[in-house]
Amino acid sequence: MTDFPASRAAGLEAMAGFVPAMGRRYANGRNIDHGPGAHKAVSRLSPYLRRRLVTEQEVVAAALSAHGLEMAEKFVEEVFWRSYFKGWLERRPQVWASYTRGLAEDLSAMEGDRRLRRRVEQAMAGQTGLAYFDAWASELVETGYLHNHARMWFASIWIFTLGLPWRLGADFFHRHLLDGDAASNTLGWRWVAGLHTRGKPYPARADNIKTCTLGRFAPRAGELAEVTQGLEATEPEGLPPVLALRDIVAPKPGVPTVLLITDEDCRLEDFPWSGLDIRAVATLATSHLRSPLPVAEAVVRFEAGALVDAAARAGATATALRAGPPGALARWAAAAGAVQIVTPYITRGPVYDWLREAAPSLAEHGITLAEWRRDWDAEVWPLATAGFFKVRQQIPRILADLGLA
Repeated sequence: MTDFPASRAAGLEAMAGFVPAMGRRYANGRNIDHGPGAHKAVSRLSPYLRRRLVTEQEVVAAALSAHGLEMAEKFVEEVFWRSYFKGWLERRPQVWASYTRGLAEDLSAMEGDRRLRRRVEQAMAGQTGLAYFDAWASELVETGYLHNHARMWFASIWIFTLGLPWRLGADFFHRHLLDGDAASNTLGWRWVAGLHTRGKPYPARADNIKTCTLGRFAPRAGELAEVTQGLEATEPEGLPPVLALRDIVAPKPGVPTVLLITDEDCRLEDFPWSGLDIRAVATLATSHLRSPLPVAEAVVRFEAGALVDAAARAGATATALRAGPPGALARWAAAAGAVQIVTPYITRGPVYDWLREAAPSLAEHGITLAEWRRDWDAEVWPLATAGFFKVRQQIPRILADLGLA
């Protein structure tokens, strides 16, 4: 079960409730995993930020208003980490393509290896015999959420102690996390594996787990693998080159238009669409695209609620579409008499991949896909070419440019 209502109102309420803790209290307590139902030291706003039911800019503005940048620095930086990962994958889309190919290969290999399949199933079911790992697996499946520290420990144990393919673990997360995001999830697992910051894998240490769970868990000596190197040998070619941000087609006023709402961005009120000739509106359910395997029902329900909420706030009667045969999108738009589909920017990931498959059909019907890109993203993404430091040192300037300082 989940206690994350899927609406902007719920996200704003959660944000308001956490504002007093966005300063020193967050900086001092953010690394402590108190366990299911007790995550009071962190905001748990990620499912809302992931879909922009609440935006990064709103959350940072609230933190700065209450605490100022010096006191809220750690909280603000964590918000920027999410944007950094988004931008990094936009600049290196080859990494997402490599992940999807590798996942297909890993799933195929698992089907042909009964021992591997059994070990993976035991790990996902929380039946490894490692009490802490099994508890996190259960919490993830039951709640759709894990503390960030638990995510790192879990990934490290999956990769280095259990010796399981990292992409299968990333897929397990992506299928169950309410805040599951192609960039943050894929790059987070790559970071733990020593593939993002190459040669610097993240070790799950017994003392750290005991300290940061306040003694709820205490791994025994020798239970966890000693991590001496990451998986960089599996990618001897290194990281792919940084690419320019992809160009977008801006919405064209005065032409028949349909509006497409996805859970990539559920805050349409921020965009200048009132001047467009809107003929129809649709929501597009895409959560099932996260994986070749079944996606958690809680994720599907949250997406459905977010899309309904977004359409209602936009004052639109929306057709509910589901991403299936890609040609269906063009047929719907053409039936509405549109020559343009407008949507907030679609970042690299499964929705983008599906829209690429839909592109030939759209072209055949003479339909253009136009997008809005947020100023926040336009500020952060150009800096996401290497490590986070390049973004971090520019935070004061970015905040000033956006009128937040």
